[in-house]
Amino acid sequence: MAKPKKTPRPKAETPKGFRDYFGAEVTERTEMLCRIAEVYHRYGFDALESAGVETVEALGKFLPDVDRPNEGVFAWQEDAEADKPGDWLALRYDLTAPLARVYAQHQNDLPKPYRRYAMGPVWRNEKPGPGRFRQFYQCDADTVGAPSVAADAEICAMLCDCLEAVGIDKGDYVVRVNNRKVLNGVLEVAGLAGDDKEAERGIVLRAIDKLDRLGIEGVRALLGGGRKDESGDFTQGAGLTDTQSDVIVSFLRANDEVVSAAAEQQAHVAERRDINVNHNMAAYLTDVVGGSNVGQQGVEELREIADLLFAAGYGPNRIIIDPSVVRGLGYYTGPVYEAELTFEVKDEKGRTRNFGSVAGGGRYDDLVKRFTGQEVPATGVSIGVDRLLAALRMKGRAQITDPGPVVVTVMDRGRMADYQKMVADLRAAGIRAEVYLGNPKNFGNQLKYADKRQSPAAIIEGADEQARGVVQIKDLILGAQIAENATLEEWKDRPSQYEVPSEDLVAKVREILAQHGLSDAT
Repeated sequence: MAKPKKTPRPKAETPKGFRDYFGAEVTERTEMLCRIAEVYHRYGFDALESAGVETVEALGKFLPDVDRPNEGVFAWQEDAEADKPGDWLALRYDLTAPLARVYAQHQNDLPKPYRRYAMGPVWRNEKPGPGRFRQFYQCDADTVGAPSVAADAEICAMLCDCLEAVGIDKGDYVVRVNNRKVLNGVLEVAGLAGDDKEAERGIVLRAIDKLDRLGIEGVRALLGGGRKDESGDFTQGAGLTDTQSDVIVSFLRANDEVVSAAAEQQAHVAERRDINVNHNMAAYLTDVVGGSNVGQQGVEELREIADLLFAAGYGPNRIIIDPSVVRGLGYYTGPVYEAELTFEVKDEKGRTRNFGSVAGGGRYDDLVKRFTGQEVPATGVSIGVDRLLAALRMKGRAQITDPGPVVVTVMDRGRMADYQKMVADLRAAGIRAEVYLGNPKNFGNQLKYADKRQSPAAIIEGADEQARGVVQIKDLILGAQIAENATLEEWKDRPSQYEVPSEDLVAKVREILAQHGLSDAT
């Protein structure tokens, strides 16, 4: 008789494109989200938690592939094998499309305008890569029902405040603002208006989005016949004439023509950026869009945003008009903006790079219309929390360390109630603490556990200490420093273990934490 096959053990590994986050990482992210939420709240935005799952119908045209709703998102069909299959459902792709559904569903109960912020994970069924995961956090704020570009200006100011609140210095970032109406005006002047030019417009937009990587000549090649990269792969171009390409290139040269000219007068960027830089850019763009009404409207909106921000103290040293900002999502209808970190880092090959974008957003007046049939103005921003955390680590500005709890060691199994009383007193005083709950037979293993937990201190009370009414408190941080750096004489002069009366336990632990710059709630 054949032996039954054993069920193979599952592999203990995360799915491709996902990762696990442990103690300090989770604490660090939570702290960042709290700081951003404080800024959002200060600006008058209310928190919203929407469902993590939406119907594919609600996501609609904003799916990566409408005809294959499980492409780009994690989607499934309820009762797929039944005679009458149910709805297609999907994990949320972002936090903006769910907002449109929430607003349409609850609009009669919501204030107008409705200002909300939302934070949480989103999921994208895309090919993962270095630093690119299928699950990541977003941190959004949106205003729905405000047609004035004052709402866009406010979002940009709030974005600056958020970056500075989490530890990004002025001068290490810039918020770049453009307007899709300006770009539409440029495309109109270039002869690319109309439904029959949709394919060419798509190629042009993708080409413009590659300006930083390919440069002007690389983009010009994609506007024309196409471009072959270093590997020999060929990318088909938009097929524009030289005259049409010249219009697009003139638009893309705006930064060189306006910003570089100003830089010749004053070398230091932060010193030479006054309101005239944005006004000069608006004047340049006015010439580029020529007689396009939509283009001129976009330029005027940019000029108004710049004026509003300057009046509120947000000058071009932090927020600039930049025509190269395109934003990839198709639902933007007006101002668009990106926050870019300008400091340099090393990539995986050791090359020097600017860190790049950590947030973006814009105006999307048509999004709610899909549900209501009526245009509802809206604008908002999304902050990439994981990228922002990575930037702070690269700059050596990780928000917090995450020391472990004070560990009360167990010297006598029969006295567990006494040890629990100690941790209860520490916790009541706001100090993070725990009793060692492993096998207490080997005391050395208890201290190894405390070290692995990055505990600041360990409490020791054996029979002798109990009889004398004292406890031993071992300063593990100081002990590690002495062990690493001190000579034998210094080690003798700097004891890292203290004996104190039992009633002074909490006070002494607080003193040790304060010496190391730690709060009570470690």
